[in-house]
Amino acid sequence: MDWLFAKQSKAEEESALNRVCSIFSQMLQLFSRVEFEQAVRKHKGERHARGFTCWGQFLAMLFCQLGQAQSLREICGGLAACEGKLRHLGLPEAPRKSTLSYANEHRPWELYQTVFHQLFARIRHEFVGSPRRFRFRNPLLSIDSSLIDLCSASFDWALWCRGKGAAKLHLVLDSQGHLPRFAHISKGRTSDLAVARQFHFEPGTILVCDRAYFDYRWFERMCREGVFFVTRPRVYCRYEVLEERRVPAGAPILRDQVIRLGSPNWHTRMHSPVRRIEVWLPEKNLTLVLVSNLLNFSARTIADIYRERWQIEVFFRALKQTLRVKTFVGTSANALKIQIWTALIAMLLLKYLQLRASISWSLSMLVALLRQQLFVHRDLWRWISDPWQPPEDPIPKAVQIPLTLQPSAI
Repeated sequence: MDWLFAKQSKAEEESALNRVCSIFSQMLQLFSRVEFEQAVRKHKGERHARGFTCWGQFLAMLFCQLGQAQSLREICGGLAACEGKLRHLGLPEAPRKSTLSYANEHRPWELYQTVFHQLFARIRHEFVGSPRRFRFRNPLLSIDSSLIDLCSASFDWALWCRGKGAAKLHLVLDSQGHLPRFAHISKGRTSDLAVARQFHFEPGTILVCDRAYFDYRWFERMCREGVFFVTRPRVYCRYEVLEERRVPAGAPILRDQVIRLGSPNWHTRMHSPVRRIEVWLPEKNLTLVLVSNLLNFSARTIADIYRERWQIEVFFRALKQTLRVKTFVGTSANALKIQIWTALIAMLLLKYLQLRASISWSLSMLVALLRQQLFVHRDLWRWISDPWQPPEDPIPKAVQIPLTLQPSAI
């Protein structure tokens, strides 16, 4: 009887532990396996594959970001140490270093770009109800780029200047939740304006950029397409004043004008009128000049819109400090793009966890604690809301039924 009771208790314990899968597995449930397999067939990711699937490669590279692995040895060794917990993730066994390295070098990086857009489309509706700083309905986007320093000896394809190599991440950030909407990875020498011209924005979108994107023809095209922009002018540009507008009293607005922009020799000029606004910044003791085609917005609102551009700088800093986009596990261009796209996917997951949590997480603390809890069997949504409380015991306590002996009938 004792042996039978012990065997039954062990079976109940194993059944209770299987009720809640690992935190890593619950995060992977945000990805649709059907859509993932459709993307694999679309990009022919598993052509000539022998056993190691694209899903296994995706798990390994996502573990590289969330587990803070710095090399192929750490990725494969970390997964091999959790060998008994990989089957519920869809990975039969941990990959070898040579297998993962070959997959990163030869399998198409466009697959991860498609997975990124699939995840963004899945979670973007969750951020619709989040509080917004601005009340207008226009989508507010920020565009900028950031250099990623590389070793020119190892990354000879990304030669930037003498003795240095670099890749450039071009990003469009959505102010609703501060999520990356579009991204493009190029060599360090690629012009920001050349990449920005490739993006297509919906009519009514407000685009915020710095003076690196200042171009008359691009601005004129956005005016024709119904896209609004807020930027800073370059020093050499000329303008013709068409109208002087009234400046509100008590506001830090020094001047509000309607102008027509043109090049120094007026060979290139804009036909559409734009606003020129001078804003006084007392904390920096300087005057900020802004240019925008928002003719109906107040000057103060336009100044606040340009201030929102700082969020993309914060995003770049968080991406480089918390995820693996400065040290790479492969030296080819394909492996680098796969790792950066995986980092953007991991950032979408972290932003979504921050939104779902009932406490205020800092991104660095969330990444640090998540790295230690990836293969722990706990409820993810309870953990992100109360991570420092011990988990509830899912094993029901055994109840001993009292046995009474009835006197035998005489």
